[in-house]
Order: sequence, then C-alpha cells, then structure tokens
Amino acid sequence: MTAEVADWEATTGSRPCTPPQASWFEFLLNEPLLEQHLQKYCSDSAPVQLIVQFLEQASKPSLNEQNQVQPPPDNRRNRTLKRLALKVAAHLKWDLDILEKSLTVPVMNMLLNELLCVSKVPAGTKHVDLDLSSLPPTTVMAILLYNRWALRTVVKSSFPVKQPKIGPPQLNIITQMQQEKELTDSILKVLKEQTEDSILVLEAAFHLKKDHYVHTVRTLDLLAAEPGITNGETECSTAGLLIHNEEMQCLVAYDLGAIFYQQGSTKPSAYEKARLNFLKTTELLSRIGPDSVHCMIDKKKLAGYCQACGVLAPPADLGTLQTTPYGKIHCYITLGNYWGLIDVLLEDNITKSLPYHFRQSLLRQLFQKAQTGALEEICFRVCICNAVRDVLEGQVIGVRFCQLFLKPTKDKIDFLLEACSKSLRLELASEIEKRNMAVFLKNLCWSLEDLQLVFMVSSHELFMRLLKDEERKLLLDQMRKRSPRVNLCTKPVTTFYDIPASASVSIGQLEHQLILSVEPRRIREILIELHGMTSDRQFWTVSSKWEVPAVYSSVILNIKDNLTRDLVYILMAKGLHCSAIKNFVHAKQLFSACLELVTEFSPKLRQVMINEMLLLDIYTQEATAANSVERPPPELVSRVRGYLEMRIPDVPLRQVLGEECVAFLLNWRENEYLTLQVPASLTQSNPYVKMGQLLAATCKELLGPKESRRTAKDLWETVVQICSLSSQQKRGNDGRVSLIKQRESTLGIMYRSELLSFIKKLREPLVLTILISLFVKLHNIGDDIVNDISAEHISIWPSSIPNLQSVDFEAVAVTMKEVVNYALTINSSNHSWLSTQADIYFATNQYSAALHYYLQAGAVCSDFFNKAVPPDVYTDQVLKRMIKCCSLLNCHTQVAVFCQFLRDVDYMTAFKALQEQNSHDSMDSYYDYIWDVTILEYLTYLHHKRGETDKRQIAIKAIGQTELNASNPEEVLQLAAQKRKKKFLQAMAKLYF
Repeated sequence: MTAEVADWEATTGSRPCTPPQASWFEFLLNEPLLEQHLQKYCSDSAPVQLIVQFLEQASKPSLNEQNQVQPPPDNRRNRTLKRLALKVAAHLKWDLDILEKSLTVPVMNMLLNELLCVSKVPAGTKHVDLDLSSLPPTTVMAILLYNRWALRTVVKSSFPVKQPKIGPPQLNIITQMQQEKELTDSILKVLKEQTEDSILVLEAAFHLKKDHYVHTVRTLDLLAAEPGITNGETECSTAGLLIHNEEMQCLVAYDLGAIFYQQGSTKPSAYEKARLNFLKTTELLSRIGPDSVHCMIDKKKLAGYCQACGVLAPPADLGTLQTTPYGKIHCYITLGNYWGLIDVLLEDNITKSLPYHFRQSLLRQLFQKAQTGALEEICFRVCICNAVRDVLEGQVIGVRFCQLFLKPTKDKIDFLLEACSKSLRLELASEIEKRNMAVFLKNLCWSLEDLQLVFMVSSHELFMRLLKDEERKLLLDQMRKRSPRVNLCTKPVTTFYDIPASASVSIGQLEHQLILSVEPRRIREILIELHGMTSDRQFWTVSSKWEVPAVYSSVILNIKDNLTRDLVYILMAKGLHCSAIKNFVHAKQLFSACLELVTEFSPKLRQVMINEMLLLDIYTQEATAANSVERPPPELVSRVRGYLEMRIPDVPLRQVLGEECVAFLLNWRENEYLTLQVPASLTQSNPYVKMGQLLAATCKELLGPKESRRTAKDLWETVVQICSLSSQQKRGNDGRVSLIKQRESTLGIMYRSELLSFIKKLREPLVLTILISLFVKLHNIGDDIVNDISAEHISIWPSSIPNLQSVDFEAVAVTMKEVVNYALTINSSNHSWLSTQADIYFATNQYSAALHYYLQAGAVCSDFFNKAVPPDVYTDQVLKRMIKCCSLLNCHTQVAVFCQFLRDVDYMTAFKALQEQNSHDSMDSYYDYIWDVTILEYLTYLHHKRGETDKRQIAIKAIGQTELNASNPEEVLQLAAQKRKKKFLQAMAKLYF
C-alpha cells in the first residue's frame, strides 16, 4: 500500500458522522467563502472537521487507464485543498491542543508535513542538522510545531486508551479501522525512533533570541499568489502571527518536561531533566502573565508534574521541596521525621488541599510501619487528624478512630481537643463547620463515662465558644439524668454551665486557664466558676507574677466582696503586665473592664484606673513616636496637664505617672506650659515638674546668653545638690565625734537614681544634649584637666563649685556615662554625643574604643568620609587624642599619617613614630595615604639607612606621584591630600568598626 493511498484511507477514517452545512467543494470554488464560514463558528470542532475533508480530497488516489491505483496528482486542485486545510489550522492559531483533540495521528502528520513544505524546510535534511538561528522565522516555527507534536504524540501513546464501542461487526468498517491502526502504529514507530532528534531540536530553541512568526490566512494567500516575491515578506518580516520567544520557550519547556517524565520510567535520570524543564515552564508562565493567547498550559497539570518530579527527583536541598503538603509529607517520611506529619495534616484540615484517599493511604502506610517499629503514637495522632477532617466535612468518622477511643485517656482527649482547636479557625470557618464541630464535641461528651474527661471537654475554650449557654446547660442536665453518679453543682449560674463539685483537678485546670487568659470576660467567667466551687480561696494569689503596686493593693484588698476583690486585682495585675511587655491592646481592654467595674462602687479606684489608662496612652504614643513624627492628639496633652494639676485627696498615686507626664511634655516640646503655665504650687510639690521646668527654661532661653546662664545656673545648682554627699556624725568609743559620708543625699529634690530613671524616659535631643553637657562640665571640674571631656553648650555652666568635697564625683562619672550611653541608643548618629563618648573612653584609657567613637563621629557627619569632616568635629585636640590612641596601641605608622591632619604638621611626633620598629599596624601599606613630601622623604632616608630596600622602593613610588609635585597649584595639592584623607579614614573605619 503506497503512502498516498494510506493518507487517503487515514482521512476517510476520520470523516465526521454529520458533515457541516457547507461542502468542501464550495470553498474550493470560492476561497474567500472559507474565512466567512470560519467566523460563524463559536466552537473549534466544526473547523477541525473541514481539515479532515480537505486533506481527504487532496490525498485521494486516482486510477489510470489500466485501473491501477496512482498517487494523487500534484495539480492546482490538490494544492488548493491542502492550502485550505492549512488556512483552517491557521485560523485556530495552530493550537495543538485543539487540533490533537479532533484529528487522528495520520491526519496531523499530513497537516504538519504540508506546513513544513510550504514553510520551505529543506527537503531530505534532518531537522537536528539545521541551524535554527539562520532560518526564516516561519520555517523555524514550522519545525518547532512538528517536533512538539511528535513528542506530544509519543507521550500520549504511552497512556492507556479505552477502546471505543462498535456496533455489529461490518467487514468494511473493521478493515478500515485495522488499516488506520496499522498506519498509526507505523507513524508512531517513526516518531519514537526520532524522539532523541526531536528533543535536540527543541532544546536548541532555547538558544534563539528572536520572536517567532507562524503562517496566517493572509500569508498563505500571499504564498499562493506569488511565492517568489512574498516569501521574504512572510518568512523574514512580521507578516505572520507573532509568537513571543518567551511564549514559545514556555511551550517547548513543557513538552520537553512531559517527554522526559515519560522516559523516567526506564531512565530514572530523566526525572531530573523533567523537573528542570517544568520549573522553567513555571518561571516563564509567571513572567508571561495570564493574558497570553498562545501559552495555554493546564496549570493544575503542570503543578502535578512539578509535585511528582519533586518526589521522584528531589532537589539537593530538601527544604526547597517543602512548598506543598505533598512535598512536606514526602520529606518528613524520607527523613524519618514522622512528628512533622502532624503539623502538615492539621494545617491541611484548614486548607483541605489533600484528598481524602491520600490521607487514608498515608494512615495505612503508617499502620504497616507501626507493626515493625514504635509508631503507635504517630498512628494515633494521624488518625485523630483524619477524624477531625471528617468531622469538619460532615463525613462519617472512620472505624479506626472509634477503636482508638474505646479506652480514652487524658492524653488522648488533650490531643483531640488541640487538633480540633488548630483545625477550626472560628473567624474564618463556615457556619456548617462550626455546627459539625459542636455536634461532634457534644457526642464526645456523651460517649465518655469518666467525669474528669467530660469536664476536660466541656470546659475547653472551643466547646464554650461553639455551644451556647442554653445548649451547655441542657447537655449537662441530660447527663445528670443519664447517670446518677454524676454529682453536678446545683447552684444556679445564669451565664455558665454547671460544674462538678469537689473536683480539685477541675479547680487546677480553671486556675491554669485563669493564668493564661487575657480576655476580661473570660477572666470573670472563670472566677465565677471558681467561687461557685469553693469559697475559702483567695484566687488573686494564684500566680506570683501578678504584681500590683503597694499603693493600689492596700485599697483593692480592702474590698469586702471576695469575687470583686479577686477580679479587680487580677484585671489590674494583668493589665500592668501587658503594658510592661508592650501588649497595649490587651492592656487597654483589661483596664477598661476594670474601670467599668470599680466605677460602680469606688470613686477612689475609678480615679486610679483613669490615671493608669492615661499612663497606658502615654506608653502607646511613645511606642509609635519612633516610627512617626506626628504630634500627639491635643486631647492627650490636655489629659497629661490635667493629671499634673489634679488635686483629689486620698487618691493613691504612683511616682512613675509623674515622671512619664513630665517626660512626655519635654519630649513633645511643651516648653511654654512648663515654663509659664504650670502652677507655682505644683512646682514646689512635685520634683519632676520642677526638674522639667528647669530643663524647659534652659532649652527655651539657650540662645539668650544672659537669661540662659541664669536659668542654667538654677538647673546646675539643682543637679549639684542631687549629686552631693550628705554626712552624719558618729561618736566613737573614745568619745570623739567623726563624720561618715553617705552616698545618697537627702538635700536634693530627688535622689540621683530617680533623676537617672527620669532621664531615661527622655528622647528630645536638645534636652539630652543639655543634660550631657551639664554632667560633663561637672565631671571636668572634679577631674584632671588633661582628660577634659568635650560636649555641646558646655560654656553655659558655672566654671567652679564652692565646696568640691561635697560632690560625689564618682557618682557623677557613673551618671554621665549612663546618660551618654542612653542618648546613643536614641540616636546613634549624633556626632556631638559620639565625640563625648570617645572622650570618656579616652579619659578611662580605653584607646581602641575611643578611636572607634572618634572615627564614628567623623563618619556620620561626612557621609562615611566621602566628604570632608567638618573642622569643628576633628579639632586639633581631637586629632591629637587620636594620635595618642594610635601611639599607645603601637600603631606608629597611623600616628605619622594622622600628624598630617593637624593644622600645623607635627613632624617631630611623626618622625619619632616612624623610627619605631615594633609597630602593630600595616606599616608600608599606609604609605599611599601620606601626602606630605617631607614625611615621605624621611621615610626614604630611614629605609635606606636600615637597608630595607623593598620598603624604600614603596616610599619612592609614593613620593614619585605627579599629584604630589610641589610645583602643582595649591588646588591640586589640596585635592590630593583630601583624596588620601578619605581613603585613610575609611581604612581606619573598617579596622575599628
């Protein structure tokens, strides 16, 4: 049988049962009619059947005069029919998914071979031998389409196919089907033999950079009209249908992944290639976006392929596989980490991505392994997770779960309740899921005989949130009727279910819930239950962590009603704790509940709670101030002022409230109020207001030298008095009277520790700068002048103290260090504070740390030395201290380099440093940073004298640079110096930072 006859038989076998309304010969006679006809069809099935008709007629064999079968002639009729078939395929945009769905393998083979022919693919040449980059775009596209189809057909042929049902056997039909099957098998055989060549062709497509063009109805018409003229237009320009290179690469990668996956059953290494191609497909799809017309890939199928490849050919890092539940489960089983399965299954109970049969299969696999190992607990937990999934979906619970709970224990119930809680997010769950879970928990209570286990379920938070009060009460009433042994409390509680009496385990569990809960309503519920069970306990003592200030506890513990006393104490203690850990939302809820409660019976406690809520609002505002520059609301400022001016007798007050209010006003620069509007009586009675007023006045009048000096003097005297030593007399055994110094003086408005605590609540830069300069000046007066510490605005303070012996300079030094350290936590880029810190380390002989902060002070004000450091930052005094630090650290070459930085170069110090042979720095590597020719000449002489030829050459190379020539203009020399300064300081920063 010839190929032409086989082609005709193949097309006749694919003839549709119901032909379209228009016959094929109508389009042959009137080609433009085809385009009009194609536009009428919404579906793709009818146009595809036209392809079958056109190719059937074009491949129909003819008979000669001797009645011998001849191949179809190459005449105008047959060429037109083939072109019409190609036009239909072009109308469908050469979508292989559509074409393969309705066309048999032989017809597809004919169609694509005809496309290769009209696309000028060189005849008799293997596709693998062609250089795709040198071919016209439409030729390349035809080759890629054919080879994609070849691989897809090979993959599809490996799938089992259900045989179609046929009616009563008819000889002609059976013969026709047999012939078509034989033809299909012969084509498949060829395609399978060419599989490797097709793979190479498609892999070569990844190296193409240009976009692709495939024939359209228009280009096919142009080819028919004048092939010699239009060939260049259709194949070398944009006349065809544009398919972007990324879209084609995506399709090619997907088809390559499919063929490699199919080959993996016999060649396991192919799975890795499949995985890489599918990953490439996914990457390209995300880049292309959902609007692509040509890249119609089934994303679910692609995800399945990726998942399967991740298991069959896992990546080197198993962590990358753990992106899906399947991957996580495979990893945990592979690594033997069976406990990890529990979290995956609990998470899946929410997402519901794993099918039911997969979870059951996993459970069966674990039960099989449990027969040979210790996996009983894992099996139990997996079974619980599956059962909870069944409950949520309203399915019948499996037999294994019922068998495991024939003998329930506390641990089993604990995990079951945990699984239920983690699997049901109440804010996201549907009403059906909530109802299913509620019914399950009710039935669980009914199935349990042990009273303690019943109580574990009925007192669980999930149970209480899912069932209404009436349902819970009804359930317990029914259980009472069911079993007379269940002794339930008969005391009526309107909002809570009855609780078994005299159950120490139950009390312990409730106390545990009381410790953990931060919801006011739940805390009240638990306390009502506990007081209903026993009346001789003080439940505010349950946790040693519940701390209430003594000024408050004395008032609270005088409340006569035990339940109210416990509730007020616990709400306040928990609110204070939440405020301390910056959980301001729960703190506000707790304080609000406590305020609502005490308003009914205690005006004194009501004012206490109002004050605490003010403090909480201040904390909240200060916490958000770090990320926002917005001023606090006027209402909050007004409340702070109102607290400071409040005069309500017998209301217990905490010292921290006064501190925070004054610090709040200073931080938000409410200097006008503190200096002019605050009542005089308040200044006399509240030391923090007095301190705040002095600080605000000093800040306000800083620019006026006379006024600021007077205000600064008041602040100075106040701080000196706080830092003074008090003394007392003591009579010895011999009758003589001696003086004993005490560290904390009672003469000041507050203790030094209180002042330091107050300072650490401030964050206003100017206020902190004034305090730093005050303590620095005070420290300098009592210390050696050689180690004077610098600070901004230090000149506004007095230069002496009448009685030096009365000041505790040791405490002053400690306070100064703590204030500077604290200020740098507020702003680590303040060059003045950094310089002060550096001076402190220099004064205490910590030279490496001093250099660190000197360099950091220069870096923050010069864009990491890319600009010149301002001269008021690196003064001659600072530079000399840096030189001394380097010298004492035995970094003598650094000393020589720094000597150039001085206004007048210190040659004596530089030459002396260079003479040192025991240097701990990089020595000659720093020569590139020296721009002073005199120092370089001395280095040349020194190395020549020592016979150090290599180092002498380095010095000569440095001095020989043209930009250091003394004849250069001053601007050039300054630029060379600045360049070397920058590089040297950056090198030092890398060394000391």
